[in-house]
Amino acid sequence: MRTNDDSKFSFLLIGLGLAAIGGGLMAALLARKETRESLRESSRKTLDYLNQQGKKLRETTEGIVDKGKELMSHRCCSSDATSEAHREERRET
Repeated sequence: MRTNDDSKFSFLLIGLGLAAIGGGLMAALLARKETRESLRESSRKTLDYLNQQGKKLRETTEGIVDKGKELMSHRCCSSDATSEAHREERRET
C-alpha cells in the first residue's frame, strides 16, 4: 500500500504537470495575441504605404493627362489653322 508521503508526492507531480500545461497554454495565448497585433500593425503599415503610393500615382497621372490635353488642344487648333490656311491657299490658285 501507499504511504501518505507517496500520495502527496504523486499529487505534487500531477499539480506541477497541470501547472506546466496551463502555463504553456497561457504563453501560447499571449503569443497568439502578440502575433495578431503584429499582423494588424504590419497590415496597417502596408495599407498606409499603398495609399501613399496610390496618391502619388494619381497625382502623376493627372499631370500627364493635363499635359496631354494641353498638347492635343494646341495641336488641334494648329492643325485646324493649318488646314484652313491650306484650303485658302488652294482656293487662291
